[in-house]
Amino acid sequence: MLAARDIGLNAGRRVLCRGLDLDIEAGQLWAVLGCNGSGKTTMLHAQAGLVPASSGHVALEGRALADYAPRELARGLGVLLQHEEQDYWGTLADYVRLGRYPHARSPFGDVRDDDPAVMCAIAECDLAPQALQAYVTLSGGERQRARLAQLWAQDVRLMLLDEPLQHLDLRHQQQTMRQIRAATQAGRAAVVVLHDLAFAAQCDRVLLLYGDGSHAQGAAADMLEPKRLEGLFGCRLAVCGSGATAHVTPVI
Repeated sequence: MLAARDIGLNAGRRVLCRGLDLDIEAGQLWAVLGCNGSGKTTMLHAQAGLVPASSGHVALEGRALADYAPRELARGLGVLLQHEEQDYWGTLADYVRLGRYPHARSPFGDVRDDDPAVMCAIAECDLAPQALQAYVTLSGGERQRARLAQLWAQDVRLMLLDEPLQHLDLRHQQQTMRQIRAATQAGRAAVVVLHDLAFAAQCDRVLLLYGDGSHAQGAAADMLEPKRLEGLFGCRLAVCGSGATAHVTPVI
């Protein structure tokens, strides 16, 4: 689905990542882990074509990202950004409806016929009672779920999600990860930047970014080994359980 070859990432003079090859296949759920400033967001943006990598190239389904028209690319690949700086003037439903723009039949983006898809996405994110509420009046957690609903409405084959669990209570964290997993089980693919190692343990594969150019990737059970995680985060950790039920906590 998505293939990245020889990717290098820089932040000013800092080398965040060098020589990364990555293959994301349909049906896979990837977690991206690393300390603050290690390049997780930069990596996601490079995979989405939002910023150019310092070196290497990225292709979606065999075509370079640059070969896609923006709306065509947005029908196959969707991004949940970590930050959204501007408020939105309309209702929650209006905001979610923006996710249907890549599928509009006219260049003017008339998506009124897509209301069933919009309302389904809103309901899946547990927001039906707030559908006609002004977006600016939503709480932080409700806004995050509205942003997720917009991505569900976009209906893409590959989802790149930067910290999708931020601002969410425990129930909605669980609900969101279940939705993402259900999407991959239906043949889509997802890459998720996470800080919660318990959720990372339930992913198929994990990419570790060390922020000094080095990286590692593999099956979740292999990447979440305690010594490897201690090297990644620079702190002592205690691990209870194993595999998808592993629980990792720092040792104070």
